[in-house]
Amino acid sequence: MTDDTPDNQPVASSSENSGQTSNNPGPVYLVSYPKIVFLYPTVLAALFGAIYMWVKGNDPGADYAQLPGRIFLLVLMINFVVIAFDFPRTTSLTWFFAVVAVSVGLWTLFHLYPDFAPWVTKQMLNVTPKANASFYMIYVLIMLFLFTCVMISCRFDYWEVRGNELLHHHGVLSDLERFSAPNLRIDKEINDVFEYMLLRSGRLILHPSQERRAIVLENVFFINQKEERITKMLGALQVRIRTEHT
Repeated sequence: MTDDTPDNQPVASSSENSGQTSNNPGPVYLVSYPKIVFLYPTVLAALFGAIYMWVKGNDPGADYAQLPGRIFLLVLMINFVVIAFDFPRTTSLTWFFAVVAVSVGLWTLFHLYPDFAPWVTKQMLNVTPKANASFYMIYVLIMLFLFTCVMISCRFDYWEVRGNELLHHHGVLSDLERFSAPNLRIDKEINDVFEYMLLRSGRLILHPSQERRAIVLENVFFINQKEERITKMLGALQVRIRTEHT
């Protein structure tokens, strides 16, 4: 899905097309994605492992098979941590100082006990994860299949913000809900700095004027650009309304 723009987007009327000027940009499409999309680094690590093994001879019993195995498991572990926990700015700063404190403690321990560091290194090197190219490629194909399913499902459930209304497209038959866009209030939240780093994603909260409950969209890609476009669109609408009343 390119720029969260579905293929089956409705055709705008002539009056709406005439209002899409430089001060009133076109509609903004918002899609809430599941967290599985943040696992794409593991797909890249698995793809690297498959290519590396093919180039080297694809012998899982050889010593060279340890390198892609360790890289894949390390990336997978980090990805799982990103998905399992939220890391707001304050929490990330706390984790940073905690890692620094642990690093200083380990450096002090290794300095006081010089024989301890070689023993730890030896124990870590005894862990030798190995796999052939087929294992990595099967993982890549499974994840690509799941990503494709996610992209297809998102085409049947997305939001469209226009200058005068908020539309919710959902269902196989493209059911449509309409909300009034004037006086629409939006809130942006970036609850996880790592998820933001991976896909510039965050939470977008929409407050239609005639709705009691807020509309919460999780994991919206490129959230800063989407918020900027929506704010610009709503600002242009308010300017036109004031101009018409003057």
